[in-house]
Amino acid sequence: MKSNTTTRDHRALLLVDLQNDFVQGGALEVPGGLEVIEVANTLIPKFSWVVATQDWHPADHQSFASQHAGLAIGDQFLLEGIPQVAWPDHCIEHTHGAEFVSALDQDRIDHVVRKGTQRLIDSYSAFYDNGHQHSTGLADDLRRHGIEHVIAMGLATDYCVRATVLDAISEGFRVTLVVDGCRGVEMQPGDSERALAEMRDAGAEMVRSGEL
Repeated sequence: MKSNTTTRDHRALLLVDLQNDFVQGGALEVPGGLEVIEVANTLIPKFSWVVATQDWHPADHQSFASQHAGLAIGDQFLLEGIPQVAWPDHCIEHTHGAEFVSALDQDRIDHVVRKGTQRLIDSYSAFYDNGHQHSTGLADDLRRHGIEHVIAMGLATDYCVRATVLDAISEGFRVTLVVDGCRGVEMQPGDSERALAEMRDAGAEMVRSGEL
């Protein structure tokens, strides 16, 4: 990782959940997920501040279908009163599945945000848990480094990328989404397109990596 110095650029690259469990062979494989690593590696050298997020769940995280009798993967339920998808066990802290994909250029990552660490609430966004009860501190960290513009990409378009982009906008950052640097879970057909439309309507700019 690079030294923790204040950036003179007002932009940051935000890489969402580029972890083993979300790519080919992972516990929660996102179709085409491995393809975005090359996009990330191409963009990373263009930024003086790079942030990466990791899902970092305890083994008994209550978003896991395995923790609930009668729930199947993909089922919808309420977790502590908050709508939740029942997921396969994934990105368990200190396991291979939670590690960044080895092909990712990790030496140039300045800051890592771990989320989903509390067993009773999930956390799709890089900024807050799903109930907006606890902050990860990312917004303050970005402001401390003079960041005004967040360029986001990663996995998955319809869950963690969507939540991260919407929260970044709510926090007052200008947000650009790298569309070819994202892939979706698509629990329901069209989920990714609906997520893209929601992010666009909220104010996110849409670009392809070659435009940056």
